[in-house]
Amino acid sequence: MNLDSISRERLDYVLCRMPKAELHIHIEGSLEPELIFKLAGRNNIELPYRSIDELRAAYAFTDLQSFLDVYYAGAGVLRTEEDFFDMAWSYLARAKSQHVIHSEIFFDPQTHTARGVPFETVISGLDRAVRRGEGQGVSASLILCFLRHLSEEDAFATLEEALPFRDKFIGVGLDSSERGNPPEKFARVIARCRALGLRLVAHAGEEGSAEYISGALDLLGAERIDHGVHCLDDPDLVARLARERIPLTVCPLSNVKLAVFPRLADHNIGKLLAAGIVATVNSDDPAYFGGYLNENFTAIFAALPELGAKEAYQLACNSFKASFVEEGIKQAWIGELDEFFGAV
Repeated sequence: MNLDSISRERLDYVLCRMPKAELHIHIEGSLEPELIFKLAGRNNIELPYRSIDELRAAYAFTDLQSFLDVYYAGAGVLRTEEDFFDMAWSYLARAKSQHVIHSEIFFDPQTHTARGVPFETVISGLDRAVRRGEGQGVSASLILCFLRHLSEEDAFATLEEALPFRDKFIGVGLDSSERGNPPEKFARVIARCRALGLRLVAHAGEEGSAEYISGALDLLGAERIDHGVHCLDDPDLVARLARERIPLTVCPLSNVKLAVFPRLADHNIGKLLAAGIVATVNSDDPAYFGGYLNENFTAIFAALPELGAKEAYQLACNSFKASFVEEGIKQAWIGELDEFFGAV
């Protein structure tokens, strides 16, 4: 497998066609304006936007909070099991078309239960889409995320609601606003999740500092860090992430859309890879941030000339290694990746 022989002109083809996994996708963030309007009509909900174009125009975010305000409003059209199924299946079908062979999908039950939507409705619709995907060669798992701007008591209550459906999700995470909501705020509920054998991830080091990443590792026992781009502010943390092979699920288009970096050309994913960190590329909230997984790959590779075929292979390989599937399945997927690159 001679990666040096792959030309720059061939790179977009490689990025879009190579097998890969996506480990940082908020399913509510895949809710496209067209589907928002369709579900609003189905559920007799009046939207504050007159058209799809007007809704898209609202996607001019200045920071994480300004995005979350629109994000939660969009999620308000989700009412029935069929709504959640349609949303998840729409994402999975698109993921398959982009040669994503495995997804680990975040969902935010508190966003819906606070509106009176039963937890069972949320997870039954999502799980039905996952099961349908399995029958069509699309692998996916669900990760329940606690909203960190809410209380730990609320997270405990959500966990109790979720336990009857324990077989339908593989892990838990923390998302929503980092500022003012440090990892230690959720130490007790995450300890309970750990005791239940759930896999653990946490958003950290996006708008929060490198200290939040260390806290997620030390106080929560996070196995994977979502975002984590501010780790480079702490050389000791960088060395630790590389040494302990702790993956980062990096989201390039999101990082620019939410002003973590001013331009894609300023992004540090190349430096993360050069430091030996298990970095991966992901789409985060693709309907809001301008692209799904392939668009994130092609955009960041176009912006950073130091990224080439070797980095493409490494990022795809990292995505499989960082996933929460059995080792034998990981190796089979890496074998598919090797076969693809060997034939390019």
